[in-house]
Amino acid sequence: MIRVLFFLAVLALLAVGEAWLVEHPGDLTLHFHGYTIETSALMGIAAVLVAAALLAAAWSAIRFTFKIPSLMAVATRGQSREKGFAALSRGMIAVGEGDAETARRAAAEAQRKLPGEPLALLLKAQAAQLSGDRAQAEGAFQEMTKRNEMRLLGLRGLHVEAERRGDAEAAHGYAEAARELSPLPWSAQENFEHKAAAGDWRGALALLETGRGARFLDKELRGRARGGREPARAPDTADARPAEALALAKSALKHAPGFTPALALAARLTAEAGDPRKAEKMIESAWAQTPHPELAKIYLGLYPGEAPADRRKRALALAQRAPREAESKLIVAQTALEAGDCEAAREAMQPLVDGPERPTARMCRLMAELEEKQHGAQGYVREWLTRASHAPRDPIWIADGVISETWRPISPVTGKLDAFVWKKPLERLPQADEAEDAVFAPLVPPEPPLLLEEPAADEPEAPAPVQGAPSEVAAAAPAAKPKGLADLFKS
Repeated sequence: MIRVLFFLAVLALLAVGEAWLVEHPGDLTLHFHGYTIETSALMGIAAVLVAAALLAAAWSAIRFTFKIPSLMAVATRGQSREKGFAALSRGMIAVGEGDAETARRAAAEAQRKLPGEPLALLLKAQAAQLSGDRAQAEGAFQEMTKRNEMRLLGLRGLHVEAERRGDAEAAHGYAEAARELSPLPWSAQENFEHKAAAGDWRGALALLETGRGARFLDKELRGRARGGREPARAPDTADARPAEALALAKSALKHAPGFTPALALAARLTAEAGDPRKAEKMIESAWAQTPHPELAKIYLGLYPGEAPADRRKRALALAQRAPREAESKLIVAQTALEAGDCEAAREAMQPLVDGPERPTARMCRLMAELEEKQHGAQGYVREWLTRASHAPRDPIWIADGVISETWRPISPVTGKLDAFVWKKPLERLPQADEAEDAVFAPLVPPEPPLLLEEPAADEPEAPAPVQGAPSEVAAAAPAAKPKGLADLFKS
């Protein structure tokens, strides 16, 4: 608005000035080399303005003539940059598609057309990685580290290449250099994992608390790491400093609720400190989310010398918090078997052995123990033990193909932190000549004894054998045993 008012004011002043000159034309006389020019002042001013305009036009024409070569160079450079960016786009698309040859050619063209462009250098590195040329890729990343705007990107690329060739120290050096420039998530994570893999737990935990990159670390990882150092150590280490271990485990549970190693350690140390009731509540509150056999073992052993019937009651109370979980059914069957209630143990195991999934080795061994205690049937015991040898393995701690009975914070293969997970190992596929179905066929009770004589006409005929479990066969057996081979020898 102010500019509009200023423009109108200038126009008004010009109009007033022109009107004044028209009313007062005056005389203007010019003597030049014997020539005398007489005119009004208004015409003189107009002549001066026209002359200035002509001079300006002539000067512009002269300047344009001399600028023609530079303008042509600018146009050429513009076309080159346009072709370079087109090659850059083509190369990026080829990298995404996995077309190594097209990406390599596009990267070379982009380097020629855009000699100082950072994206052209990045495309060169990515094309080299896609082609498997590690040396060229590292060379491109090294060149990036010489540019301020690409230094972090170059260090990141060198870190990745060092990890690929298995040079952990070099990878850590690149990550440390990047962390000094800017504590990005990947550099903070690598520095933390390096200290943890080296056993420098004090340094690793110090990074969690005061390190510049601590805020970039995953929150759950921070919690698991705080409590994970003591569960990973030997039991005598935790026993030597139980208060410190318990504090760390509780800190881990605050940041990562349900972390099984920390929960198991906290419950065990709490019970050993003389408060088994508190440990019992800790496991009960977490059982619905983490029904783990280690927790069940600690839970059932909280009260040494406890009567089997009381232990069974506590197992039932714990199982009610996660009634559909297999671990709940297993602890109920185990405690019922210890209490001598074989029927209750069989009832708890029935959904596990007759369900849609194959019973695991632990389930089969428990069934063998049940058959031996309830019936003493060695045939069934051997059958269940045979099943156990072919059954799927129970869940266990696994990291990078390595199996461990206890949780460990570091993978022994890759050195990655928190790599162990609780899961079932991969099953071995049966060979063509293995009768896998026969091993897991439904159990059939033994055949009745061979009769050497037909029953008399007035004697009732023996009922047909009953298919089912040994307890059901015994219940359905006739009261009067028919004469067989043993009876003939007696007579």
